[in-house]
Amino acid sequence: MTEKEKLELIIKTLDIKRGEDIQAIKISDLTILADYFVIVNGTSNTHARTLADEVEFQMSQKGIEPLRREADTGNTWIVLDYGDIIIHVFYKETRSFYKLEGLWADGEQLDISGLLTED
Repeated sequence: MTEKEKLELIIKTLDIKRGEDIQAIKISDLTILADYFVIVNGTSNTHARTLADEVEFQMSQKGIEPLRREADTGNTWIVLDYGDIIIHVFYKETRSFYKLEGLWADGEQLDISGLLTED
């Protein structure tokens, strides 16, 4: 599976499960951590966990397992590390507090509108 195909699967999965404000940022020119960050929030801690679990399930169906999964005790910030793509799943208030997009503002914001369903 190519990096682009993985990114599309992740974004579509988050969208289908009603993840809010999905952002994809290309960071490969800024760091060696990963090529892309995908940032999303859920409406509750349970929703955030469900988003992360569904991405992990869908990727696993394609034979791709995360290198690492980290979560705080309340599931307010869950990180799935797939090497080239790191997914940050937040509870809404936690995302507002950390403002991760602002920290990576020098990255290239990807236009993912073609991957999202219309409400």
